[in-house]
Amino acid sequence: MDWLTATLANIDCGQGKVSFQLPDGESCEFVRDQNEFNAEKLEKFELPVLLQGVAEQTFPRVVEEFKDVFQEELPGLPPDRAVEFSIDLIPGAAPIAKKIYPMNKEELAELNKQIKELLSKGFIQPSASPWGTPVLFVKKKDGTLRLVIDYRALNEVTIKNKYPLPRIDQLFDQLGEARVFSKIDLRSEYYQVKVKKEDIPKTAFRTRYGHYEFLVMPFGLTNAPAMFMDLMNRVFYQYLDKFVIVFIDDILIYSKSEEEHEKHLRIVL
Repeated sequence: MDWLTATLANIDCGQGKVSFQLPDGESCEFVRDQNEFNAEKLEKFELPVLLQGVAEQTFPRVVEEFKDVFQEELPGLPPDRAVEFSIDLIPGAAPIAKKIYPMNKEELAELNKQIKELLSKGFIQPSASPWGTPVLFVKKKDGTLRLVIDYRALNEVTIKNKYPLPRIDQLFDQLGEARVFSKIDLRSEYYQVKVKKEDIPKTAFRTRYGHYEFLVMPFGLTNAPAMFMDLMNRVFYQYLDKFVIVFIDDILIYSKSEEEHEKHLRIVL
């Protein structure tokens, strides 16, 4: 998820102002000359597990050294990590099963295709869970269909994770005199986190082609962003506010010079 989209960023070039909608509903502004930030270069690195394509390779040696992390897609289940995704329910909550949503011929064909892909990678498995969430498709700007698991009912009975998300305005303040930047997006970030074994049945979803459950963290669950923020902070803790800024799945590496930036990239990758 791009944090500019997630925070409903509004960019006013005429006034040199960027405004954001924070997770708590509060808005903030980054104003030219008040928060000084004159970036000369912004290099984007999309990696495998990080990124979706290298826009410019200003640091080709670093990219070549760590080419194993620049993968086109995740090969399968992620390794065990310090954090697993859990779904804690409010007291008295009982399993919820909803009716399957109707789909047209095109959607059914796409559903069948995506289920096969998820099964082949080990991200889902057949389920006998008493839970059952319906699925639907949302058409993206390019015309392709995005599968959406409608977890609204499950989210209503889930205890909310209050892990704090960073304030966008404070993140900008950390950049200081930095002049060279690399932005890294994690590929299929949620699928890189396993669901706790006892909570797997709660992720179950129902389709025309069967009943399945996720072994990795699916999109649409209320606590997914907070949990992923927790994981990323643990991974980059010793580098935060030194040369790394993290906002959910977006990683910004910042440095004062290209020489320094090359060292920082090697540390992060």
